[in-house]
Amino acid sequence: MIIETKGLVKKFGDVTALKGIDLSVGKGEVFGFIGPNGAGKSTTIRVLLGILKANEGSASVFGLDAWSNSVEIHKRIAYVPGDVNLWQNLTGGEVIDFFGNLRGGINEDKRKKLVADFDLDTRKKCRTYSKGNRQKVALVSAFASDADLYILDEPTSGLDPLMEQVFQNCVAEVKAEGKTVLLSSHILQEVERLCDKVAIIRAGEIVETGPLAVLMDIARANSSGGELTLEELFMRHYGEVKK
Repeated sequence: MIIETKGLVKKFGDVTALKGIDLSVGKGEVFGFIGPNGAGKSTTIRVLLGILKANEGSASVFGLDAWSNSVEIHKRIAYVPGDVNLWQNLTGGEVIDFFGNLRGGINEDKRKKLVADFDLDTRKKCRTYSKGNRQKVALVSAFASDADLYILDEPTSGLDPLMEQVFQNCVAEVKAEGKTVLLSSHILQEVERLCDKVAIIRAGEIVETGPLAVLMDIARANSSGGELTLEELFMRHYGEVKK
């Protein structure tokens, strides 16, 4: 498994944010991680990134402990958060190059294509960028790298629909290359188009996990509404997911 957690518990004082999370993400999968705000998605991701240390249970990436081997793990992953903060006095291009050098280099052909596809002016200072353009910088940096695992936490936040389509094309391309993607998103149409498997988290617990097609079949079997969208299915059976 590329990602595996067992009985993962994370507490913040008296609040238990994660209550025994079990996740398994295999090589080459695009794995959707969805749930309402405050459900524990970002906390789980921060444990996987080695930013937070779990109180109980285990979390591994590439078979390595996420906390004690975080430096080694980061050499092989690309991470895009939902709210990107950049160095104000650097240009977008300088930031992309900086992140690329941290990972040992960047694919210049990919970089050029991604900059064009995302319609990003890399000559501008980051302080002038909108939220959407900051996301573009992070996405170009991530997909221009030769990562084995892409951890994407609300990556299309602030992007317009045309750029969301560019993002979806990027995910399809890395999947075709055999790379693995963990996608946390509140946009259920995005999950439906991209993901092979899904885990639904609510109040720090996984309430459903499995292949997307199987979960949808189960939900439809328990519904009298006939053919429904993924959003309607999850809202009906698992509670409000979308922001």
